[in-house]
Amino acid sequence: MSEGKKGFFSRLVEGLTKTRNSIVSGIDSIFSGFSAIDDDFYEEIEETLIMGDLGIRTTTAIVEDLRRKVKENHVKEPSECKELLVNSIREQMDLGENAYEFENKKSVVLVIGVNGVGKTTSVGKLAGQLKAQGKRVILAAADTFRAAAIEQLTEWAGRAGVELIAQQEGSDPAAVIYDAIAAAKSRNADVLLCDTAGRLHNKKNLMEELRKINRIIDKEYPDAYRETLVVLDGTTGQNALSQARQFMEAAQITGIILTKLDGTAKGGIAVAIQSELGIPVKYVGIGETIDDLQKFNAGDFVNALFKRTDSGAE
Repeated sequence: MSEGKKGFFSRLVEGLTKTRNSIVSGIDSIFSGFSAIDDDFYEEIEETLIMGDLGIRTTTAIVEDLRRKVKENHVKEPSECKELLVNSIREQMDLGENAYEFENKKSVVLVIGVNGVGKTTSVGKLAGQLKAQGKRVILAAADTFRAAAIEQLTEWAGRAGVELIAQQEGSDPAAVIYDAIAAAKSRNADVLLCDTAGRLHNKKNLMEELRKINRIIDKEYPDAYRETLVVLDGTTGQNALSQARQFMEAAQITGIILTKLDGTAKGGIAVAIQSELGIPVKYVGIGETIDDLQKFNAGDFVNALFKRTDSGAE
């Protein structure tokens, strides 16, 4: 594990402390408190996972998988189930290879999300990381609904050393995207990263705005690889899941950025999102600095949650 990744992993372990206390300590007491694997044993596990914000559907899938593995492996002791449970949780999160294709192609990345979830900050951090990889990045300030978003993105663009395309507050977001595409093409940019508004309380307007933006991209930049990331606040638990569902009605979501995982007891939502929606969590955020947004890794997440090393030992 590289030094940077190691540092992030230890911060992830720390950030998931509250989630771990809510899920893992409950599960440990079940494994040590039961002398037989029976319906009560499975019900207790179910209840603990639901309380940890994994959600009913995901929990049901995990427990059914656990029952099957216990039967197949002829497991008799509750204490022997822990590894099987950990593997079941990991498998729920594994949707195959998490794709970061946009990094290697001329691409347009739309980032959407409601106010307060860390959307504009995530766009800024992503821009900084891509620039550090040697990519030519252009930012588009298409969240024109909120003046603070344009100011915030201007600050991030300066910090990351990338160009920003912006207009006045209240201007047409599609016009900003149009200008940004022209700039991306003329400057031969690798990634055009777009901060867009996410006003779920007026879903009709949001859908229309996103459709208009997508039409502009299709027409002006048809060869660009498309990525649409929705930013969700990890502290909101099941509300994040319902937000993601609503955004899926408005746009072709290809990935999730899950922020604010540090200090929440609801980190189990990362499992529920991937399991229930079939959309990969591509990035997780656990703090304010640019390095606190990292690519998601299911194995690292489960190891951090259960405070295990790569080898599986605690």
